[in-house]
Amino acid sequence: MRLGIDLDGVVSDFNKGWIDRYNTEFAAAIPFDAVSTWEGIQPLTHFTDLDAFWEWAKDFGDGSVFRHLDTYDGAVPALERLAADHDIVIITAKPTWAVADTFAWIADHGLPTREVHIVGMHDPKWMVPCDVYLDDSPFQIETVHQHRRESQMCRYVRPWNHPVPGVHDIHHWEEFEELVVTLSNPRSSLRGASTEDKE
Repeated sequence: MRLGIDLDGVVSDFNKGWIDRYNTEFAAAIPFDAVSTWEGIQPLTHFTDLDAFWEWAKDFGDGSVFRHLDTYDGAVPALERLAADHDIVIITAKPTWAVADTFAWIADHGLPTREVHIVGMHDPKWMVPCDVYLDDSPFQIETVHQHRRESQMCRYVRPWNHPVPGVHDIHHWEEFEELVVTLSNPRSSLRGASTEDKE
């Protein structure tokens, strides 16, 4: 199967990356779990708006914030195991200035993929066809589920998203692997089922 995998908030820990740098640079003490809404960055900082935050995020010394992110525990090993039987398709939304850094980050961490799609910050991901999608963005979860009814949409559960009927909730990478194994079984009741069947 084609597995459409998001990066930030799923494979890479974006919030830890910017918060760690912000705390160091501005002598702040923002907890790593402080972000609780999708656009909840700016109220935690001294920046007047998100544009100011992104302007700061462009320059982290050797590249932008997206060049210096840690991976979530278990993410890369899980992708490596899944890649043995499935195609890993990276679908990530980034500003134009972060495209090169994103490719470099993927190479640095050895993600097992031959296909990468970097869309605009507000562009839909459903236009990239996949059998299973994994994302944490409320917008992407809803639009992929709406436009790709033949596919399985998975929500990586984070404080900034919410349950959507018919969408699989994923709490950790092992759970995602188990779901993919189930979906790979031709006799699985989930594979090919309608949204109403799964609710």
